[in-house]
Amino acid sequence: MSAPNVGTTEPSSFSKGLEGIVAGQSAICYIDGQMGQLIYRGISIDELATDATFEEIIYLLWHGTLPKKDDLIRLQKELSVNRGLPDQIIAFIKSVPRNSNPMDVLRTAVSFLGIYDEEAKDNSIEANWRKSVRLVAKLPTIVANFHTLRQNGDYVKPDSSLGQAANFLYMINGVEPGETASRTFDCALVLHADHEFNASTFSARVTAATLSDMYSSMTSAIGTLKGPLHGGANEEVMDMLLKIKTLTNIEAYLQKMFSQKKKVPGFGHRVYKVEDPRAKHLRKFSKRLGETIGNLKWYEMSEKIAEYVKKEKNLVPNVDFYSASTYYYLGIPVDLFTPIFAMSRVAGWTAHVMEQYSDNRLIRPVSEYTGPHDVHFVPIENR
Repeated sequence: MSAPNVGTTEPSSFSKGLEGIVAGQSAICYIDGQMGQLIYRGISIDELATDATFEEIIYLLWHGTLPKKDDLIRLQKELSVNRGLPDQIIAFIKSVPRNSNPMDVLRTAVSFLGIYDEEAKDNSIEANWRKSVRLVAKLPTIVANFHTLRQNGDYVKPDSSLGQAANFLYMINGVEPGETASRTFDCALVLHADHEFNASTFSARVTAATLSDMYSSMTSAIGTLKGPLHGGANEEVMDMLLKIKTLTNIEAYLQKMFSQKKKVPGFGHRVYKVEDPRAKHLRKFSKRLGETIGNLKWYEMSEKIAEYVKKEKNLVPNVDFYSASTYYYLGIPVDLFTPIFAMSRVAGWTAHVMEQYSDNRLIRPVSEYTGPHDVHFVPIENR
């Protein structure tokens, strides 16, 4: 029998990994895991993925309503003019080893940005709106330029005439993307923009709750997202597809994983008990891109894996599973999949940080103590 919490006056209720624990209130995002619903500010992700742009989602998450035309134009302009990086950040990206983990580079660059932002210490509402714009604008530039610079390329300037999605694909691939690629990637950013109190968002809110600054909160979130149990799973999915290579190898590969009790990446979710609502949209994107370029291999392999895992383990794909083949079809390197997650989720992270500041209380849970009691100190000569 475990010992009671000592030094607390409130009763404890232990849940490993805080599963099922309500840790706070938020008006930003709602998930119904039983029904497979994801809602941003009251609007279903199914409607948003079909009709909205990522810029509209940014505004929605920050302000609680969809933007009017003038609001959207203003936000698009603010994002485009803030995409450039300080010289010191460019120098930092050029200085890191080319085999560095892109998430490590992104995490450090974001922390570095805070040093050169004159408003970094200003926690006023207005200053945090402006910092949020700068963060959303600059993350894609950091990610894209780490990739181009490690390939002996030059610093790629963002194209101010393009939206967030199209501009990133332009910086990565060196050419302006077509309509299908731009819209697909834009939808992918919409789908990843927020997901309630996920691990990285909660990490950002914990940091903000100490009244630390926006950049510290974003650094915490990026460090949390890096883990393979959170943002890194989509990279593992593509690595698996590349190792399997062909449709005929799927069953043998998965059976080996099952026998070794290994988790198949891209399946299962802490919250959803049915299909992840984001996965169904990404499945369509993967197929559409495969058809566009005349190569359905990765989509067809993904479909067969999903069918087999469902039959053998009764598990369904989560958001990471089809995002892997979708990004790969777009020509994005595998090790940039998780940084792309951050490029989208920063819209949600900043919204949550600002919400935390608006009605703050230090987040400080208690633990259930399982160690010994009544142990006494023994002098070193008697140990």
